[in-house]
Amino acid sequence: MIGTALSKFLLSRGYQVVILTRNPKSQKNSSPGISYAAWDVKDQNVDEEVFKKANYIIHLAGAGVADKPWTEKRKKEIIESRTKSSGLLVNAMNSIPNNIISVVSASAIGWYEQNKAYQSVETDPPATDFLGETCVAWENAIKPVEGLGKRLVILRTGIVLSNDGGAFPAFKKPIQYGIAGILGNGKQMISWIHIEDLCRLYLEAMVNSAWSGVYNAVSPGPVNNRNFTITLAKKMKGSFFLPIPVPNFILRMMLGDRSEEVLKNSNISANKIKGQGFQFIYPTIETAFTDLTGR
Repeated sequence: MIGTALSKFLLSRGYQVVILTRNPKSQKNSSPGISYAAWDVKDQNVDEEVFKKANYIIHLAGAGVADKPWTEKRKKEIIESRTKSSGLLVNAMNSIPNNIISVVSASAIGWYEQNKAYQSVETDPPATDFLGETCVAWENAIKPVEGLGKRLVILRTGIVLSNDGGAFPAFKKPIQYGIAGILGNGKQMISWIHIEDLCRLYLEAMVNSAWSGVYNAVSPGPVNNRNFTITLAKKMKGSFFLPIPVPNFILRMMLGDRSEEVLKNSNISANKIKGQGFQFIYPTIETAFTDLTGR
């Protein structure tokens, strides 16, 4: 979802985009300016010509964290899809002559401990749970590019709000039927970012030489789950909805370990990117929902 939106955004800014995929011949070129090149993370192979021509790399690869139950096999896949793809990029930049200026790599706010009484900042230590361990391995795998003389920016991304995928359609679905599901006690904080602001953030990280290191890719307006859900319900249904609490034990029965994703208290600071001068188009949940619902 992010890659599709970001590709369109970069095209609109005059960039050419090459997407690395296992099966480039099966891809349809839907837009002029987008092409496809081969890579195989399992066999650690990649099209060398891409690296000879590229100026920037944006690394978004990784198996979906919320897509399937967290079996031990799936946990391994989630981590290795991130670390091995990062390793392939590092090895390619080390072995193939290139003029790559910067690398922007995704990470996630799963880095941070749950349920803290203060906002998390980039210098905080990682959580010791599965999501924290995943983010540590993910970030460590891409960091060697700095030793190759490449400027590296890592964006720890919150919940991305987009009508085209991710978590937002799942939030909207029950509200369409007049049900506003409050998850757990509803007090857990949600750190989010509108897809347009995220695309703008990736471009800024890509081209602005003043950016380096880790940044939280979240809006400056985190809200708790109850306010998030009720605000969205009012935008979509006016007063014609019913708030219904969904207890923790039901979420755990439905989602297993993945329930920690929706029950996690994630109050993440955006002060570092604001300090770099980045201006949000959608700084509050109200402005984001107005755009995404058209109401």
